[in-house]
Amino acid sequence: MMWTALLLLGLAVLLLYARRTRRRNEPPLDKGMIPWLGHALEFGKDAAKFLTRMKQKHGDIFTVRAAGQYITVLLDSNCYDAVLSDVVSLDQTSYAQVLMKRIFIKSLCQNYCHLENFSMQNNLQHLVTPSEMGLKVSEWKKDGLFDFCYSLLFKTGYLTVFGAEKNNSAALAEIYEEFRRFDKLLPKLARTTENKEEKQIASSAREKLWKWLTPSRLDRKPERQSWLGNYVQQLQDEGVDAETQRRAMLLQLWVTQGNAGPAAFWVLGYLLTHPEALRTVREEIQGGKHLRPEEKQKNTPVFDSVLTETLRLTAAALITREVKQDKKICLSNGQEYQLRRGDRLCIFPFISPQMDPQIHQQPEMFQFDRFLNADGTKKKDFFKEGLRVKNPSVPWGTKDNLCPGRQFAVSAIKELVFTILTGFDLELCEKNAKLPLVDPSRYGFGILQPAGDLEIRYRIRS
Repeated sequence: MMWTALLLLGLAVLLLYARRTRRRNEPPLDKGMIPWLGHALEFGKDAAKFLTRMKQKHGDIFTVRAAGQYITVLLDSNCYDAVLSDVVSLDQTSYAQVLMKRIFIKSLCQNYCHLENFSMQNNLQHLVTPSEMGLKVSEWKKDGLFDFCYSLLFKTGYLTVFGAEKNNSAALAEIYEEFRRFDKLLPKLARTTENKEEKQIASSAREKLWKWLTPSRLDRKPERQSWLGNYVQQLQDEGVDAETQRRAMLLQLWVTQGNAGPAAFWVLGYLLTHPEALRTVREEIQGGKHLRPEEKQKNTPVFDSVLTETLRLTAAALITREVKQDKKICLSNGQEYQLRRGDRLCIFPFISPQMDPQIHQQPEMFQFDRFLNADGTKKKDFFKEGLRVKNPSVPWGTKDNLCPGRQFAVSAIKELVFTILTGFDLELCEKNAKLPLVDPSRYGFGILQPAGDLEIRYRIRS
């Protein structure tokens, strides 16, 4: 009888919740056709396609139902900063902790890296030596561009952040392979849609990475000034046990290495499939050859435009907040809406401003000089309906929530691309090959990853 009563009570609550109606001044409400589940399947399968359809139907703000949760999606980029600056009404930690429990098994504190570019440059130069790459001068080698970029930048970042395994190529390769096994399943872990076999693969990869990332195994050296030394000390001072320390290291590994490699793939992929862009970037790099190493990255407006354009097309993180109390928000057109306590707020810069045709002409096309003025200087002014757009692209987050590792990531991507274009002959195996499509399951998780690869061949220049 007790179980029957509980079941009936649960059904009553579900039916009551399903009867939700739109209140005065709330955004348009779209619950979908399936009770409770709503739009969850379509949202999870291809967030960009689904939210683009909702934007066309409802405008720049709307509320959808997904697996019992009501999510208000805001797509007016000019009011992102003002809305997200309210940390009282909007909480950014609750949902983040849910995701970390699903992906990393335990709630973890976050303290991101501020790393030295000099160390990163040295580690990359070490990894592209003929002996490390197993190449002889003038010998061509075939590879997939994605794996080529991801493995190089992952290993560079691992050596820079954790300082271990520098002289152990086999160990570095194993760590990278386990990380990729884990990373491939990350969207499913976050959405709890993994099957039994995938759960076992993720668990095995996590266990192996945790062993590699045990703080006592890592090369901290005596210098307490290092990021790693300070971070481990902070965890210990907070009373974090050894097991949680290992798990925190895996979080740091993914946060620092999960996006740079894929971003470098897209940069080189767009350059290789757009000859004029590649020629112009090569000329810019050649023109800076006389500069000191620390100066080479500073005056590169063409490459900076290429990188900004690449990130516009491939940076697709969802910014999520829990609505802790009813909140009024104002769109850039002056219209006001009410957010309801208990709902979730999502902002998706990939759709607006990055893929908004009113801001960027032919937004789906790669235009290497989109962020350059006619005189070769950086273009900052973009407009929508007569209003200047504050941020024409938002790859690193918003004003008060910028990624702290963005400068290191940009430096790493630049260093890799410059190193490859100056030290290697690099070309497509198939002259007219096209970039692969994106994997739609990666929408919401930072830089997109390809559903396939681009076959290349390369050799070290004599």
